[in-house]
Amino acid sequence: MMVPAVLLLLAALTAVAAPRLLARADWPDREPVVALWVWQCVVAGVLVCCALSMTLSAAAAWQAVRGHVFAPAPAAVVEAYALSSGASWAAVTAVALAGGGLWSGAMLVREIAGARSRRRRRRAELLLRAPLLPGEEAAPGRLVVLEGERPEASWLAGGTPRLVVTTSALRRLKGRRLDAVLAHEQGHAQARHDWLLHCSAALAAGFPQVPVFAGFRDEMHRLVELAADDMASRRFGRLTTALALVELNEDRGVFGPSPTPHAHVPQRVHRLLTPPDRLTAARRLRLTAAASLVPVIPVLVTLVPGLRALG
Repeated sequence: MMVPAVLLLLAALTAVAAPRLLARADWPDREPVVALWVWQCVVAGVLVCCALSMTLSAAAAWQAVRGHVFAPAPAAVVEAYALSSGASWAAVTAVALAGGGLWSGAMLVREIAGARSRRRRRRAELLLRAPLLPGEEAAPGRLVVLEGERPEASWLAGGTPRLVVTTSALRRLKGRRLDAVLAHEQGHAQARHDWLLHCSAALAAGFPQVPVFAGFRDEMHRLVELAADDMASRRFGRLTTALALVELNEDRGVFGPSPTPHAHVPQRVHRLLTPPDRLTAARRLRLTAAASLVPVIPVLVTLVPGLRALG
């Protein structure tokens, strides 16, 4: 009955070590898309460890579960896992991990429900401030222009996504700079960054003391903006995108000494104006492949006793 304990130890090591290693690395800002993939694989690895440990613990604690999990397996494979040796604490472990899984699901449902509620209120506000003309339909990707003294541009996700821009933004941003801002928001929509933000927020809210989940939430908010900046800059240039960010945020005090909710904007502008060297294609491929192995490792650890018994 060592495999569930090994899986829990592996999950703990990953949850503690991975955020520290990624914080020390110098490449996430250079390759935000790769960094997003690495973070997702790390979190998936932790969750897979917990799910497999819960399954084996439940199989050790209850014969009915064992019969379903190991139904097609030979008797030698079942004996290799020594499930009966840890039955005294297996039930506690299984129940605790199952509770954690249910709690994670509840946090995700709450996060999605809250996001939908905010979108409904936002859509009602848009319909009030910018009603559809007679015969006009709410088409996906429809551009909505609102009267506003503050320059703003945002993407409203949902069944019929909308790109919302204020008249102040249209007056301030001209030509390619406006196109760059719109491309940035469309980049968020195309990559479905909203789902990454929902999942990371749910895990961090459910388990605020787990470093990997807190780091996942914080880095998702930062990396999705960098990734969208890169998508816009590839189409309209880094200088154009940087100037658009400055013009869009200069009245919000983000470039002053006092911190603001948009304090990351100066770093984004500096990154666009002084672009770091990208990683080589070979190194990006190696990082992507190595990250993909993180959720695979707990599966291999789980299969080791059974493979030994068969071999």
